[in-house]
Amino acid sequence: MRQKHQLAQVNIARMNAKDINDPIMADFVANIDRLNELAEKDENFIWRLKGDVDFSLPKHSMDVNSLLVTISVWKSVEGLKKYVYQSMHAEIMKRRKEWFKHIAGFHYALWWIPMGQYPSPSDAKRKIIQLQENGPSKEVFTFKEPFPMPKTSLR
Repeated sequence: MRQKHQLAQVNIARMNAKDINDPIMADFVANIDRLNELAEKDENFIWRLKGDVDFSLPKHSMDVNSLLVTISVWKSVEGLKKYVYQSMHAEIMKRRKEWFKHIAGFHYALWWIPMGQYPSPSDAKRKIIQLQENGPSKEVFTFKEPFPMPKTSLR
């Protein structure tokens, strides 16, 4: 049976610097291309948003220039989880405290979308706000509380 849905994800990080060009971020920046290439070569990877993302969150005092946002699409929760926790990504992110500040609440969100669709920054922003305000549900969730791929069409 053909898969009818794919997993969208958004991840936000607030840098320990005013912008990506700060020397504090040099080692992270040096690995961005490697991380993106690793993701794009993964058999479970489908798509990622490239370029700058306009993504300011209400109720948060985050300087937009210090915010990094990743939006991507994967075949499954398990596939994304494997990339995040069992690849070079995990090794590099062990150093995340050097580069990123703690964000209270949820810093990432997962949700199912129909095959062939891709989330916009506004979709991702809505999902992370929904997760922050209401917690995990079948509409938006986390690795700790995943929801299965829908068997029927999504609205």
